[in-house]
Amino acid sequence: MEPPSSPNILQSPTENPSLGSSSDEDTAYNSETNDFSHAVLKYIHDILMEDDLGDKTCMLQDCLALQAAEKSLYDVLGEESPPSDHFPPCLAQINESPDENFSPTRSGQSSVLQSFYSPENVFVIPDVHTEMQSFRQFNGVTGNSDKLLPYSHSENFSSMRKASDPPEPEEEVVADRIQNNGKNYTSNYQYDSNGYLEEGRSKKQHSISDFTHLELLDDAFLHSIENGVPIPCPLHDISRIAAYNKFLHDEQLAASRVRMRTLANKREADLWTQLILCAEAAGSGDRKTASAKLKQIRQHSSPFGDANQRLAHYFANGLEARLAGTGMLLSGHVTQNSSTAAEILKAYELYVTICPFRKMTNLCGSRTIARVADKAASVHIIDFGISYGFQWPCFIYRQSLRPGGPPRIRITGIELPQLGFRPAERIEETGRRLKRLADRMNVPFEYDAIAQKWETIQYEDLKIDRDRDEVIVVNCMYRLKNLPDDTVVQNSPRDAVLKLIKRINPDVFLHGVRNGSFNAPFFVTRFREALFHYSAYFDMLEANAPREDQERLVFEREMIGRDAMNVVACEGSERIERPETYKQWRMRSLRMGFRQIPLHQSVIKKVKSIKPDYHKDFIVDEDGQWLLLGWKGKIFHAISAWKPVQE
Repeated sequence: MEPPSSPNILQSPTENPSLGSSSDEDTAYNSETNDFSHAVLKYIHDILMEDDLGDKTCMLQDCLALQAAEKSLYDVLGEESPPSDHFPPCLAQINESPDENFSPTRSGQSSVLQSFYSPENVFVIPDVHTEMQSFRQFNGVTGNSDKLLPYSHSENFSSMRKASDPPEPEEEVVADRIQNNGKNYTSNYQYDSNGYLEEGRSKKQHSISDFTHLELLDDAFLHSIENGVPIPCPLHDISRIAAYNKFLHDEQLAASRVRMRTLANKREADLWTQLILCAEAAGSGDRKTASAKLKQIRQHSSPFGDANQRLAHYFANGLEARLAGTGMLLSGHVTQNSSTAAEILKAYELYVTICPFRKMTNLCGSRTIARVADKAASVHIIDFGISYGFQWPCFIYRQSLRPGGPPRIRITGIELPQLGFRPAERIEETGRRLKRLADRMNVPFEYDAIAQKWETIQYEDLKIDRDRDEVIVVNCMYRLKNLPDDTVVQNSPRDAVLKLIKRINPDVFLHGVRNGSFNAPFFVTRFREALFHYSAYFDMLEANAPREDQERLVFEREMIGRDAMNVVACEGSERIERPETYKQWRMRSLRMGFRQIPLHQSVIKKVKSIKPDYHKDFIVDEDGQWLLLGWKGKIFHAISAWKPVQE
């Protein structure tokens, strides 16, 4: 598999005559299939470089941590928490020992108590599963402004740590050194008397320097845009491309040979059987049998083995946490062995390199909005789950090239509140970045930030001005799955958000669904469905990335593994992974008063044109008016467009 080609798309119209073409299919205003990763990944890289990991946490996890803190306060007061509680993160870090069996460290209580899901140390990156769930951070950079200019990533792949190397011993220190491209950066952590990272006033001390870094980063990015300078993208590093091409070539040669699969198939069947038997015992309260089965699973599972062994490893972690009954206690612990932000960003780069889902999602959304607002003088985009706003730089740039001039763009960014005295600080920073970008591109731009629980947002908060005669678009990609459903609270926040969107009456509501059928209230049923679902993710990575790839290990641990553990280990408000199938979402949307509208065939054609650049087993399909994305028959994502039915 070769990564998508990446021509220099940030040329001015005078330097690239094709930008002025009026062809619907070929103009740069509409064509984004070859350049999305090139421009947006650079934007992601620049933005995440400014964040100081010692003081700032991931936007989404920071919000979830606030909910956990509120719940703890109610527990201290001896009161019940409000029924509309959001879901605090609740999983634990498994500290692997580098022994031959890869068994977890067991000191004191269950190893799962090491806080796999600690809010202070979890970084969420733009959906990999959501737009991501909104995203984990990149390492902070300090120094002269020349360090902020575009640079070569030729050392990234070669500097990868081998998974087979024993992990270095970790100590409880207040300064972590992060090495990136041969340079060391130090980020200082301050802990309170209980060992938790301090929040609050310390954040305000960095607002001026953070904004200075922001301006320098934007200047570097925009300077390249205005002068037609090619911007290096981590995804298109020569060494990375060569390494993955060689890997895929070796895989194709190996696939052509006769393999002895009998033993491997038997081992896979045995692991699946043991996992299901362990889950059944745990579900029925038979702790003795469940512990015995778990011990057998540990002997054959490993985070460094084949896809099935890795799957079994993380599901065993979830079962261990469930048996320990620690779901309510895990959110307060500080993770000592979480990956550095640089490792997480590299893992995301790997995901985008080998998987087309993120690229297809943003291409579909941007082109659909562009068609709806083709002749509009003003566009108002209401983005539920905007996070760092990675979807919008390319959209703004394309609108700047629109024949007849750009429209006035107004974005309302909605997120959950974060910890500290400035709950909207992070999404306000997103607005400043986008505003600077739009100003330099001569695109009229406005931005409003809303940081609160989504079900509590009122129509008046959105400041919709019908007198402006503007096109209104509501965008929500893969984030509604984390809102509690009817089984958690009586008045479903999902229905409340859909009611608000219906009252907004947008010209189009773009909804991305994380397709999954493992939201059943019965544990064993949910376990079986989740096992089947996540096995497809591990199989996808097995087919596209080397087993020893450190970035693959980080992606599996920090994203897939966390989600799987949450599904297995947690119940009630602590279980934040609650996906529904796209057919269930269709019925919910119809019940709430929406009608589905078809995605334009030119948009679907462009999305499908991306597929040949990736592995042959990726799926791009249609079901009715849904665009489906998946792997080997398993549908991971579904994208649709809707309009409210006005009575």
